[in-house]
Amino acid sequence: MKKRIINVRVVPNAKKNEIIQQADCLKIKVTAPPVEGKANEILIEVLAEHFNVKKSAIRIIKGERSRNKMVMIEET
Repeated sequence: MKKRIINVRVVPNAKKNEIIQQADCLKIKVTAPPVEGKANEILIEVLAEHFNVKKSAIRIIKGERSRNKMVMIEET
């Protein structure tokens, strides 16, 4: 099992969910608001679809309450 750690910048309340590649991180726009973990839930869904893994394979390891996050993805 391969573990990948990526830095992401989350932009909540966007018009649509999308991923934008930047030099130092992935910028991920999500439609959900940043309350009660809603934006984090959508973030995990978007990343799971993008990397073609289960949602359970993705964990936010740093920045749970921040726009800048460190995410671990376990790939098989």
